[in-house]
Amino acid sequence: MASNLGTIEDLPKEYIEKLNKAGVAPLWPMMRNVLPHSIPNPVTKPGFWDYNQIKELLLRAGELTPVEKAERRVLVLSDPGRGVGAMQATSTIYLGMQLLLPGESAPAHRHTPSAARVIIEGEGGYTVVDGEKLPMEEGDLVLTPGGEWHDHGHEGDKPVIWLDALDLPLFVYLEGSYSEETDLQTPKNKPDSSQLEYLSSGLVPVIQGKRSSIKYPMMRFPWKKTEEVLNKLSNNTNDKIVSVDYVNPENGQSVLPTMGFTGLKIKKGSVINDSVLSISSAFHIIKGKGKTKINDEVINWGNKDTFTAPVFAKIEHIIEEDTYLIHIHDKPLQEKLGYFEERSL
Repeated sequence: MASNLGTIEDLPKEYIEKLNKAGVAPLWPMMRNVLPHSIPNPVTKPGFWDYNQIKELLLRAGELTPVEKAERRVLVLSDPGRGVGAMQATSTIYLGMQLLLPGESAPAHRHTPSAARVIIEGEGGYTVVDGEKLPMEEGDLVLTPGGEWHDHGHEGDKPVIWLDALDLPLFVYLEGSYSEETDLQTPKNKPDSSQLEYLSSGLVPVIQGKRSSIKYPMMRFPWKKTEEVLNKLSNNTNDKIVSVDYVNPENGQSVLPTMGFTGLKIKKGSVINDSVLSISSAFHIIKGKGKTKINDEVINWGNKDTFTAPVFAKIEHIIEEDTYLIHIHDKPLQEKLGYFEERSL
């Protein structure tokens, strides 16, 4: 049927001019671009970012641009399918790498998109979210949900670098993206919720007979706990891949409305996925070494590198040493829209 659809070239020039003047366009020449048969035809291409290369550029940015002039000193990871400068790494996910130097602080602001940080390197950094001071240690997942005030600071003596993941492309498309600024926050005089209220899975605090009604009760997920769980699961199965989802401890839902986060351990060897998923994905290597074939493209990666895969991608991992990573994806959004799909190969 697609081959029978007419093209714009089939139409008389005078008719096209009248269409343009009326502010309308024929659907049929564009039909298969927006509604391809059977499977989407993504603009997004597999992407890869070498951490050591980006770290060098970030440190140079620290010399060239004071944080006061940058607000957030970030290098954007642009989808190769859209070109350098594109403010998205996949169709729905923005990625950037951010640098904070000792003694610096990034001003408090809040914005409509939700964000999460995966801490890559350094000690002494922290984020304050609505007054809760969240330490930033390597591998930690730190949330700054949409609409929540947050700022960053650094009390250590070496640079801190982290990976930002936002659902920014959605808000840009909806024309709903904006931010507000305020003064730096005064942190509350208590440990963050991951060190106090939510120390163990299956246990949630009850205060004066009531459970928490806070929308985001836990905003820091320490990597030490995640790795410990992954190792225990791995030691009790022959499966090559073990994984855990990051969830809201009060309701079991994804930690953010449109983005999901999954911690994985992949054992040494070859892992071929026998299905494809409708989600778009970003993978950040906490530690490990290997290569991944995404459709027909092979990506070699190592410690702290980041790579992406478009929707319905065929993915095969060849792991050279046991690897730990965090998978960032848009499954929560797709489930809310009712179209998440898994297809067997």
